[in-house]
Amino acid sequence: MLDKLEGIVDRYNEVMEMINDPDVVKDQNNFRKLMKEQSHLTPIVETFNKYKQAKETIDESLMILEEESDDEMKELAKEELNQAKADVEKLEEELKILLIPRDENDDKNVIVEIRGGAGGDEAALFAAELYRMYNMYADSRGWKTEIVSINENGVGGFKEAVFMINGDGAYSRLKYESGVHRVQRIPVTESGGRIHTSTATVAIMPEAEDVDVEIDLNECRFDVFRASGNGGQCVNTTDSAVRLTHIPTGIVISCQDEKSQLKNKDKALKVLRARLYELEQQKKQSEEAEARRSQIGTGDRSEKIRTYNFPQGRVTDHRIKFTSHRLEQILNGDIDEIIDNCVAADQAAKLAQVS
Repeated sequence: MLDKLEGIVDRYNEVMEMINDPDVVKDQNNFRKLMKEQSHLTPIVETFNKYKQAKETIDESLMILEEESDDEMKELAKEELNQAKADVEKLEEELKILLIPRDENDDKNVIVEIRGGAGGDEAALFAAELYRMYNMYADSRGWKTEIVSINENGVGGFKEAVFMINGDGAYSRLKYESGVHRVQRIPVTESGGRIHTSTATVAIMPEAEDVDVEIDLNECRFDVFRASGNGGQCVNTTDSAVRLTHIPTGIVISCQDEKSQLKNKDKALKVLRARLYELEQQKKQSEEAEARRSQIGTGDRSEKIRTYNFPQGRVTDHRIKFTSHRLEQILNGDIDEIIDNCVAADQAAKLAQVS
């Protein structure tokens, strides 16, 4: 591990030199990549420096204990030695976590797809609540949301909602949300007071860039149509909505949120790029099936990940056996506690795999 860390320090120093080179700054794409790499390497280098300082303190304290005759100085050295040993142990664990290979998509924006599942209108209402939850969570982190398309069911629920969340590290947090979300409650339409179980599926996809996925526009068919719903006067009176069909895969994407046909087309292409990228990722991950199974947040849309139980005010994440009785706060976007526990479980699983 120490050899690897020394190599990272060398690379960090190299990156810092390049960042300060005026010729490198002129190439903005390369400069942005270097800044991103520097941002990733900095916490590792800083923690390693603390680790080395603690090791030096141990050596100095042992030397004082061996050579010093003054009892008071020896007592101080013992205290410093014990503290430094505790620091070394703590910093070693931090370094192990920092050295876990990063998900290449962690820094990316995300495209979220929420669909009502089993349960009819109740499932659609729950899908709308999940949409609201993720929007409120994005707001709390200063992220920006953009609607791609929403298909309402007429009673305030969503058959489907597709939207983008743009923000630093959005995928690193939200990737744990992919899967089947289950709700248990008495629907407003239930006269007998019986508890119903309904589901909604959530798919979190990293936004793919042109370099990640190349789309041949000759393989795409674009149809335009008049937007429906509460889009405003201009939206509803012009053929601004776009339906994109990717012929090789049969993927169909509709986008009608923007007043401009060109903007809707651009959003539809972003969603298509993300879906094609996800297909490539799934193919790659199936080749690493064993490693994939040991991780939290596999992104499998068929996996039941969480239950929201209204009668008991309880939310349970089944992957990590975590339960919270803060149902209302969670549905209001306060989901960091759940995500933090997913991150910790994921890191523990990865650490166990490499150790």
